[in-house]
Amino acid sequence: MEIRILQLLEGAKQAEGLAVIIDVLRAFSLECYLAHRGAAELRPVATLEEAFAWRQRDPDALLVGERGGARCEGFDFGNSPSAIPAEAVRGRRVIHTTSAGTQGLTHAARAEERITGSLVNASAVAAYLRAQAPEKVSLVCMGNAGVREAAEDVLCAEYIRSLVLGEPLTDIGERIRTLRWHGGAHFFDPNNQAVYPEPDFWLCTKRDQFPFVLRARCDEFGLRMERVNIL
Repeated sequence: MEIRILQLLEGAKQAEGLAVIIDVLRAFSLECYLAHRGAAELRPVATLEEAFAWRQRDPDALLVGERGGARCEGFDFGNSPSAIPAEAVRGRRVIHTTSAGTQGLTHAARAEERITGSLVNASAVAAYLRAQAPEKVSLVCMGNAGVREAAEDVLCAEYIRSLVLGEPLTDIGERIRTLRWHGGAHFFDPNNQAVYPEPDFWLCTKRDQFPFVLRARCDEFGLRMERVNIL
């Protein structure tokens, strides 16, 4: 198995084989929480126009996402796992758009298969890769807005790769803790809690919480995430 670690939107465009699109803070951690909280359907979209088109198609659809970190105007919720209660999600179709993660999914069109990755389901992602055993794996770190590298996404990619290769990172716990100062400091700014609440950091850095992966499928309406139970 050839495993490449790629970066940002350009990396997503280059992804081949089975692509793992990684966004730890916060897009694909959030999608795991939404699936766990009972969302009936998760649909990532690239643009605000696509999201609002879904609202026209399905008035009960929940619009979730951010631009510049903040909740998009007219949306029900931002990109915050701590701010979206299970009762708001359960049984609903969720339309999700972000500055990095969902952009990576749509840009990785060359890949034969696309799944998402985050620390909260990293072990499940690694188990899925081992079971599928593709010739090529592209671990795409989406970073900040898809244009600047982010330490948490690189760490997640390295962690997944280490699990696939059977070479666990012995310092993974300590490296996750250091993200508080190197990558996640904005979640601890008291003046920025409306956009980046501190609980989001802790939820997104809980390692190996969920025994499933989210796999992107394409239908006549666009991408739809499919939950695949692994562990």
